[in-house]
Amino acid sequence: MKTSTLLFIGIPRFVGLSVSISFLATLSLVISGCGFQSLDADCIVHNGSILTLDPENSMGQALAIKDGRIVEIGANRQILNKYRAPVQIDLRGGVVTPGLMDAHAHLIGYADGLLEADLVGTDSWEEVLEEVVSHAKEHPSAWIRGRGWDQNDWLQAEWPNRRALDSLFPNVPVVLERIDGHAIIVNGEGLRRVGLTCDMEQDGGVILCDDNNEPTGVLIDEMANRVLRFMPEYDSLYRVQAFLEAQTTMLEHGLTQITDAGLSSKEIERLLAFEKQGLLKLRINAMVSGNDDDIGWLLENGPIATDRITVQSVKFYMDGALGSRGAMLIDPYSDLKGWRGVSMLDRDWFKSQLEQLHASGMQAATHCIGDSAVRLVLNAYAEVLDGPNDRRWRIEHAQVVAKDDMNQFGTYHIIPSIQPTHATSDMYWAGERLGRNRIRRAYAYQELLAQNGMVALGTDFPVEDIDPRKTMYAATARRDAAGYPDEGFQMKNALTPDQTLRGMTQWAALTQFQEQDLGTIEVGKFADFTWMDRNWLKVSPKDLLSTRIMGTCIEGEWVYLNE
Repeated sequence: MKTSTLLFIGIPRFVGLSVSISFLATLSLVISGCGFQSLDADCIVHNGSILTLDPENSMGQALAIKDGRIVEIGANRQILNKYRAPVQIDLRGGVVTPGLMDAHAHLIGYADGLLEADLVGTDSWEEVLEEVVSHAKEHPSAWIRGRGWDQNDWLQAEWPNRRALDSLFPNVPVVLERIDGHAIIVNGEGLRRVGLTCDMEQDGGVILCDDNNEPTGVLIDEMANRVLRFMPEYDSLYRVQAFLEAQTTMLEHGLTQITDAGLSSKEIERLLAFEKQGLLKLRINAMVSGNDDDIGWLLENGPIATDRITVQSVKFYMDGALGSRGAMLIDPYSDLKGWRGVSMLDRDWFKSQLEQLHASGMQAATHCIGDSAVRLVLNAYAEVLDGPNDRRWRIEHAQVVAKDDMNQFGTYHIIPSIQPTHATSDMYWAGERLGRNRIRRAYAYQELLAQNGMVALGTDFPVEDIDPRKTMYAATARRDAAGYPDEGFQMKNALTPDQTLRGMTQWAALTQFQEQDLGTIEVGKFADFTWMDRNWLKVSPKDLLSTRIMGTCIEGEWVYLNE
């Protein structure tokens, strides 16, 4: 690892007054030639370790910022002696990395979720009901909403039934999303308003029904989406407040950019309005949702690149989630005889959309959890891409990949966009879904990285926790936040700390065609940084989760400081 050269004038220590006049005159000329603090900067960052992640993997102690970009990186004296600036940030021995990015998340979904009953971490259906009743009392509304339950975490790991919801809320519709966003439970009033019955066609989704052919209330994938699309929007003022609260949380976690994986054109226009109003601090890479209307909007208006917002991608869903058994598997689920999951896309329509995107230079990103979904999308991409390319098309999640399909990522330069905390959240029950042999093909992050020499890392929040420390910990130690299991989960596919940091910075920027401006700390690039109290590349796994984010800087503005 290369360390930046320390540039300074060493002044010898003399005893007495024996220094000659000529020596002092010469020294004066040398100092004048250096132009002590002769250059203006907007901000100087110093007294720490600068992890540049540049091609030489060089390090510095300080840097100068002008007009939102980096003008110089070097040793403390080199920068402090050369520049003057109204803002000086003393890192106090801390560490600066390129600004952390979340390459796959749902910012708008997270923000709206702040207005709903928080069901994350509930350990039974009864506790879910208690939380919903409490929320409804404090926040009465025409529709009661909640998100975050996971039946896999309950002592009785079974799908819930709407009977108790019907008793508690006979006249008000209640909609509660599962943690993965691919299933919901709806009470009878909600089903009635939307008009869902067990006798209707269920393309792209599932309505779970009881022995009397009545809906249990659990809806999966497209059936759930029908309800979610039917529900009224929140009051716009509340949504703005929730968005600003969510943005603050992102900045406090050191995040400088979020990829919001699937937004309507209406939501993207709302974000563009936030930027014009000066409300937007985060950078957002917004993917439009994979439907005719939103794709048409992108083809007509895109690509979009403002100071804070990039729009150049379409997010498709090929299948559902493993936890709700919606993921498409080549062979049946090990814990549900004959069931292979749910296909959410018409293949001919998908292929035609890919051809449109390819012709227009846009990016495709497709949600694939199961090995069947991954295979279908890899093959569809391969037909359109037709060999090596720089289109940077993505597969989101890639949780289960058949051995025979892995090499297609490298052959067609398809980027795996993965979420390390999925592995440590799913490890308790994923083996039951997949079986002993197939689980070994799951969450294969090191194998995926080897295909193109990079992976993009995210969290999929609010499905998982926002905290990038947990991403680093799950990727490298392959343990949950409680430290389980001691030996790590399938450690052969653990990423190194350096790989993980690059997946949240340099490689994330690369997937978004932003490597000229973001992802590393280099002269000329935007001054987007995350300041940490300790070096994530060197701290022990047991201490990683206790490190602190000290500051977040975006385009030279310190948008968060841990005072």
